[in-house]
Amino acid sequence: MRQFITIATNAFMELIRQPVFLLLMTSSAAFEIFLATPYYFAFGDEPKLVKNSTLAVMLLAGLLGAVLSASASLAREIRSGTALAVLSKPVGRARFLLAKYAGLMAALALLTYVNLVAALLASRMAFDAYGSTDLFAVGVFVLALAVAYALGGFSNFFLRRPFVSDAVFSLILTVTIAFIVINFYTKEVKPQAFATGVDWRLIPAAVLILFALWILAGLALACSTRFDMIPTLAICSAIFLLGIMSDYLFGRPAEKGSWWASVLYTVTPNWQLFWLADALETDKTAFHWAYVGKAFAYVVGYVGAALILAVLLFEERELS
Repeated sequence: MRQFITIATNAFMELIRQPVFLLLMTSSAAFEIFLATPYYFAFGDEPKLVKNSTLAVMLLAGLLGAVLSASASLAREIRSGTALAVLSKPVGRARFLLAKYAGLMAALALLTYVNLVAALLASRMAFDAYGSTDLFAVGVFVLALAVAYALGGFSNFFLRRPFVSDAVFSLILTVTIAFIVINFYTKEVKPQAFATGVDWRLIPAAVLILFALWILAGLALACSTRFDMIPTLAICSAIFLLGIMSDYLFGRPAEKGSWWASVLYTVTPNWQLFWLADALETDKTAFHWAYVGKAFAYVVGYVGAALILAVLLFEERELS
């Protein structure tokens, strides 16, 4: 168990030290805030449009993060010989791979958390055609990003610590503080009840997206046992697009009794199960935490199958 924790911790720290991870986290969160600033003139559906857009950004950022992190965590280590050096110790391949996946899960959870905080702020900042941009919230959030990078630079210059990982942890702290500060004031910088206007239903929706990202991470890790980053990104993107259309491509023929469609419908991950943004505007409550629990069972089964496939592929991979 100690070896598993050590490998998982090292994998997690290695992932958040990647510059692309910091850039992806910062750009996706900043873009979600930006989505709540323009005038849309969507005939009263502006808040719905903003919330759907922030969830879409969260999902796409997670897709890129899952593939890039899986490739950096496994494919690059196989290519550089690091994996061979670790496996020369008394460490099994299955334990090594599962520990890598645990570190990948934690990194994606951090990415999703920062995006969730930005999405909650965007839901509070969204306005209709008669409103105005919340410049106070934009200013505080931008200041939080600047302070996080400044703290990372300070620790790197004076303490000789890694800039990227310190900036990531600082970003988590400063964004959380910014969220708390912003929600105590109105856009006119007047005191108000905490979190007035925040749509807390985005939390279970974001948890479902995190579940989808964990499935993508398992598939990306399985691909990374044999392929480099670009082929892995292509395969995962194809699986993602196929899963979005699975209800139409396989679900309808499966209802008519087609055996091949039933098999493909079962094997293909159905991303629609994790995308319930429309339910936020229809006052449905059944999808909340009870539905999240059911979705977690689906994730456990699918991730388990993906990791079994990854272990089988990794066991037969020549590392020398």
